[in-house]
Amino acid sequence: MLDSILELSLAKELIVVLISALPIFELRASIPVAIVNFDFPWYYAFLLAVIGNMLPVPIILLFLESVAKLLSRISVMKLFFDWLFERAKNRSQLIQKYKHLGLIVLVAIPLPITGAWTGSLVAVFLGIGFKQAFCSIFTGVIIAGMIVTCLTLLGWVGAIIAGVALLGIVIYGFVKNGNKKQNSRT
Repeated sequence: MLDSILELSLAKELIVVLISALPIFELRASIPVAIVNFDFPWYYAFLLAVIGNMLPVPIILLFLESVAKLLSRISVMKLFFDWLFERAKNRSQLIQKYKHLGLIVLVAIPLPITGAWTGSLVAVFLGIGFKQAFCSIFTGVIIAGMIVTCLTLLGWVGAIIAGVALLGIVIYGFVKNGNKKQNSRT
C-alpha cells in the first residue's frame, strides 16, 4: 500500500501528510519516507508528519461513537465495531491506571499497535473528554515524532537517545503522578 501511495503523482508534501494520516503507518512511516525518499530536512519532515498524524484525531474523538452506533445496525459493521472497541479495551489498562500520562505513553511509543489512531480509540472508549484526549494525543505524537526522527537520522545512536529521552519522560511523569497522590493523602 505504501508503494502505491509513493507512486501517485501528488506533491511530495501531500504524500507525507497522507501517509501520516493512515492507521498503522502514521508518522512511523512518513518521517523516514520524507527524509530518505524525498530528501526533506528533518524539521520539515517532522512538521508534515505531525500535521498528518493529527488530522484524523479530532474526527475520531468527535464522531466515532455516533458513527459506530449508527453503523452497528448493520451486522457486518457491528462485528467490526465490536472488534475495534475490544481492541481499544485491551490497550486501555495503562490509560486507566495513569490517566493522561498513560495516553501520552501509548501514543508516544512508535510501534504498529500504538499511535494516534489507537490512542483516539482508547480515549473514546474510556470517555476521556475531547480537550484532555486531544492534548495528550498531541503530546504523544510529538514525542513519537522525535523518536522516529532520531531513529531515521542517527540509526542505533538515535534509538538509544530516543529510548533514554522516553524513559526520562516516563519516569518524570510517574514521579510527578506519585507526588500528586502523596500530596492528596496528606
